[in-house]
Amino acid sequence: MRSTSGLAVFGLVAALSGCTTPAEPSVVAPARAASIEVTVADPDAPATAPVRSADGYPDFSGSLTAANVQMGNEEAADLQARLSALGSARKAGTISEAEYQRRLLQLRKLAAEHGADAQAQIAK
Repeated sequence: MRSTSGLAVFGLVAALSGCTTPAEPSVVAPARAASIEVTVADPDAPATAPVRSADGYPDFSGSLTAANVQMGNEEAADLQARLSALGSARKAGTISEAEYQRRLLQLRKLAAEHGADAQAQIAK
């Protein structure tokens, strides 16, 4: 009987000594944008500090800024048309092989140097 009452007292003490820390208020997450917009930074505008959340980590829920000017749809369509026209002219024989090779070399040079030029502008 003594051990039964001892166990009952122990159980009662254990149950009453549970966690007494008040629960933290729930943090409501900020509303997220339906889609993320990417904008290009204006070189004349001053850079803003990254937004940080309450826990100190960066907050990526807003719009993102591109590192450099991105190619637009019109520019891509224009480039595709130029390359298609160059290939068609070569196939039709309206330009010489030397002219085709010269233009091809010019485009390859642009492709090789564009990465370094873009990287230099990003570093500024």
